[in-house]
Amino acid sequence: MPRRFVLSSSPARGVRCTLLACAAAAAFCAATTPAIAQTIAPVGDPIEAALTTGPLLPEEVLRSSALTFPQVLEAFEREAAARADQLGADGAFDLMLKGEYYDRLTGYYSGGFGKVEARQPLRPLGAEVFGSYRVSSGDFPTYENYNYTNALGEVKVGAMFSLLRNRDIDSRRFAIEDTRLAAAQAELDVMLVRLNVQHEALRAYWRWVGAGEEIRVFEELLEIAEARQIGLTREFNEGALARVALIENEQNLLRRRTLLEQARRDFETASNSLGFYLRGTDGRMIVPTREMLPDLARFGAIPAPEALAITPTSEVILARPELQTFRIALERANNRIALRENDLKPSLNATAELSRDFGQIGPGGPGFDSTDTVVGLTFSVPLQRRTARGALDRAEAERRETELRQRRIADQITTDVSNILTNLAAARKLADLANAEVRQANQMVQAERTRFRLGAGEFFLVNAREETAANAQIGAIRAGLAGRLAEASYNAATMNLRALGLE
Repeated sequence: MPRRFVLSSSPARGVRCTLLACAAAAAFCAATTPAIAQTIAPVGDPIEAALTTGPLLPEEVLRSSALTFPQVLEAFEREAAARADQLGADGAFDLMLKGEYYDRLTGYYSGGFGKVEARQPLRPLGAEVFGSYRVSSGDFPTYENYNYTNALGEVKVGAMFSLLRNRDIDSRRFAIEDTRLAAAQAELDVMLVRLNVQHEALRAYWRWVGAGEEIRVFEELLEIAEARQIGLTREFNEGALARVALIENEQNLLRRRTLLEQARRDFETASNSLGFYLRGTDGRMIVPTREMLPDLARFGAIPAPEALAITPTSEVILARPELQTFRIALERANNRIALRENDLKPSLNATAELSRDFGQIGPGGPGFDSTDTVVGLTFSVPLQRRTARGALDRAEAERRETELRQRRIADQITTDVSNILTNLAAARKLADLANAEVRQANQMVQAERTRFRLGAGEFFLVNAREETAANAQIGAIRAGLAGRLAEASYNAATMNLRALGLE
């Protein structure tokens, strides 16, 4: 809530200072070219040089926050972690190589063999293909007769297929798709974080500029009272002025010094808040000083809502990262439901193998000197399936929850964009009114001072006019600040990447 204050002053000096303060306040709301839409400087430029030489411009703040703010860097690391999960899920379909060696060191039988096998999981039908080579030597007991091979060994190839459960989806394929979608969500989260950070950095910047302008108003107001005090003291010492006038002006001095200290406190707070986003290449915070305040004449007028609202609100909402994230979340939820429905199905797997021994017939006899083709089926099903049903019910409930949240967030974004445009239109009108009030208040101050010098005015009225003029200046500054904040909010809501320094 704007701080209201009561000032009193005396006639005479400081007219130039007051007019300069009014001009500065009016300049906050009107000029020619928007600065926040200027091209961001190349990344290779030293950031510290732009931040410490001044004046500090919004594009320099935006570049700094986009490149060095920890929250942005954290979001990038989360995305990297999601990409790593995606790579890990792909590993479920890595080619597997297995070796086996079997031999007898003592005993009546001397049989042993060596085997190497390669298996490759496939995504369609939950299939898996394999090939192996095995060669044996020595004699095996009859209960291990299957270990025999011909002299050059046995080659076997085969495949396994899922006909019901795991045919269309299984935990491996689900993990691959889910991690892919999670990585896409992480990428959208990076954009959302960057939008929010740039938005807050801009808001901190304009609050800092507004706080600096308020200090100027109070400093100039104090200058008037201090200059007047010198003249009043001289007149009192000469016996031409009553002591009560001197005391009254001393009260003005105390009040104005108090207001100035409060403004300095607010400026320091705003500087610290801006320094949170203003950082060097090493991430070290840089707190801006008054010497870095820009000349307000370089900034453009607050744009009209109709100039900003070029893209229809419906398109703006569809492009928002939050809603894109929800669309991905619903896709993930549907995949989770499909996985749980898969768990309810019986397991029916088919296998096919083809094997052939080569070389001289071994100790196993002529029965091993043939091409063998083997097929098989395996079937299993849990009779109650309560675990799978519970998991499916939970997945469906989570999808409904996501749908409701998506609707709420979409409505919230629509409301926010409409409110921002309303605030922007109101800010422009209030800025015009505040500038008109500044001009009228200045005219009244000049008129009252003239009347007082001619002996027709009162000391109290001069103070009152100066109070009104100072209030008008502060009002103009805050009206301009409100407009800049609304513009920053709209650029963030509509993802104006150029204005936010993200191109």
